[in-house]
Amino acid sequence: MMDLSLTSLLIGLLAFCAVAAAGFAFAGDPKLDVATEKARKRAKALNADPRQRVSTEEVSTLKRRQQTTQNLKALNDKQQDTKKRHASLKHQIMQAGLEVKEETFWLISAGLGCAFAFIAYSLKAPPLAIAAAAAIGLFGLPRWVLGFMIGGRQKKFSSQLADGIDMIVRGVKSGLPLNQCMQIIAKESPEPLRGEFQRLVDGQAMGVPLDQNMNRMFERVPLPEVNFFAIVLVIQAKAGGNLSEALGNLSTVLRARKMLREKIKALSAEAKMSAMIIGAMPFVVAGMLAAIRPQYVSLLITTDSGRVVLIVCAVSMLLGILTMRKMINFKF
Repeated sequence: MMDLSLTSLLIGLLAFCAVAAAGFAFAGDPKLDVATEKARKRAKALNADPRQRVSTEEVSTLKRRQQTTQNLKALNDKQQDTKKRHASLKHQIMQAGLEVKEETFWLISAGLGCAFAFIAYSLKAPPLAIAAAAAIGLFGLPRWVLGFMIGGRQKKFSSQLADGIDMIVRGVKSGLPLNQCMQIIAKESPEPLRGEFQRLVDGQAMGVPLDQNMNRMFERVPLPEVNFFAIVLVIQAKAGGNLSEALGNLSTVLRARKMLREKIKALSAEAKMSAMIIGAMPFVVAGMLAAIRPQYVSLLITTDSGRVVLIVCAVSMLLGILTMRKMINFKF
């Protein structure tokens, strides 16, 4: 009986081991199952439509591009609003690079107006001519000089900005930070580029954010080139990227714009000279007649009909000059 029970126990144990071995054989390795499932999913993704396969890098690139576009649009709109809002006399004086207050400018304009009116009165001009001379001295000549200074300063800055950007590109490629490159420009560049970059460096030292700093620079020098430069710096600071490559491309664009501007100036030189000759002919002829026969020209001043003719001629000349200026000036 003992041998029979021992034999039965051994048979049961062997049967259990056989069933367990069969279960393990059919179940397989769990790690192999996970790897097989991953391989199956990968094969399914490869067999899917290529338009539906979007990798993680493509998603991040798309998000970065959208963010860059949004930042670009926001900065451009902000600077356009700034350009419209800051067209006052205060900002015009700042754009001309003058350290003069508004009150001082108006005092100088009032002094010129009084001087012009006194000269016209001393020449026994009619009241309308005296008022016109006072208006020219008060509003015309000072604003014209201010606009001339703004145009000259902006022209110098535009021609110097490409060289400054090249200095930043070389500095960044050699391993210098952006702020130190700006300090080099503020020390070694001529005016007005040196002064504007010195203000940028001072603003960065005081903790002013880069976008606000560039917006203030755009207020002082409202040029498309400054707008491009500000957009590149702000977008690179927010979204990252190769700064030296972006600024190098910007420098190439600015130099191409300068070449195009010079080409337009050369092509329109003939028209400008013709306009100058046509505009100067009435004054030359009047001066020659005054030298040869003064009594003929004096009728334009001593008689009422002559004054009316002078006013009509002056208005016609002004309209003609403005029309020719509009035809030969190109904005791009």
